Amino acid sequence: MKKHHPDNERIKRKYFIFLKEAKRQDDASVDAAAKAISRFEEHTIWKDFKAFHSKDAIEFKKYLARFQNARTGKGLSKATMNSTLRSLKAFFQWLAREPGYKSRINYSEAEYFNLSEKDARVATAKRRSRLPTMEQIKKVISSMPQETIIDRRNRALIAFTILTGARDSAIASFKLKHVEITSELECVYQDAREVRTKASKTFTTYFFPVDDEFRRIVLNWTGFLRTELLFGDDDPLFPKTALIRGEQHVFESIGVLREHWSNATPIRKIFKDAFEAAGLEYFNPHSFRKTLVRFGQVTCQTPEEFKAWSQNLGHEGVLTTFYSYGEVQEARQSEIFQKLKQPREKVSTNQAEEIAAAVARHIMRAGAIT
Repeated sequence: MKKHHPDNERIKRKYFIFLKEAKRQDDASVDAAAKAISRFEEHTIWKDFKAFHSKDAIEFKKYLARFQNARTGKGLSKATMNSTLRSLKAFFQWLAREPGYKSRINYSEAEYFNLSEKDARVATAKRRSRLPTMEQIKKVISSMPQETIIDRRNRALIAFTILTGARDSAIASFKLKHVEITSELECVYQDAREVRTKASKTFTTYFFPVDDEFRRIVLNWTGFLRTELLFGDDDPLFPKTALIRGEQHVFESIGVLREHWSNATPIRKIFKDAFEAAGLEYFNPHSFRKTLVRFGQVTCQTPEEFKAWSQNLGHEGVLTTFYSYGEVQEARQSEIFQKLKQPREKVSTNQAEEIAAAVARHIMRAGAIT
């Protein structure tokens, strides 16, 4: 039985180049699109895309709805179904404009990849986000050992993450020169030419005003690298572990190398081990960004301050911070409503107008109002 169609393979290759070079999508997004298309092809037994019809989309939706994992026996979540169908809809809409296909595929037939309104609402419903509290992060760091170089690196790694909100992929690629610590300035320069930032964005992150112990740990670590290990500007901020095969034929750590981690997997393992050792549930590095947003909601007192806080996380628009990270946690929501019950001073007209104008400006810039 055939497991590919040569014409499909050629046009898929062209589409993946389009996604990467024209739509500027990263490898993970292109891989997700490839997986969705492959799943559809397998269902249609590698039918030529030129023969696509709306009934194929309808039958594929039914297939996804009844699909069960052979190992777990569980079906697909509505979110997975939605993302798969959205990828296919985008692909066939693109295909309907391509030479050799636009006379064969009706652009509107791609609409049949839509979920029902009910299922789409379930798929896109905002779930309650899980994030660690500052107190939990303090407990994790304070309970971590400090005896070896690896211990000190791991401790500094977690402190640095809450101090900067940097993504784990960026942390794995930082060099010592990207961190600037002087009497007037404490920041990390996220240079996309050398640092794996999201969407290859370059920006400066100033240390967030969190617990001073986090700052002290990071300062001690960078000082140790430069003065004790004699690391230079181009050496990694968080170097890779050096391993040797021990007497029991098991790899053992003997220090660090002057090499970067190739990806963020070791960072996530350090987080997982640290939280479990502290007797807490595991929170991944990205969850620290949500913790910082929540902290900013109660720390910032003006629109300008929150805008600066948002930029420090690498967000071009403050609405990204609000929409993607900034939901009010239940505990904070309760606290706000308790305060609303109490008599309080009226907000001045000027202040209210300033806040309203600032929000309106950000919404206009984001294109939410036309």
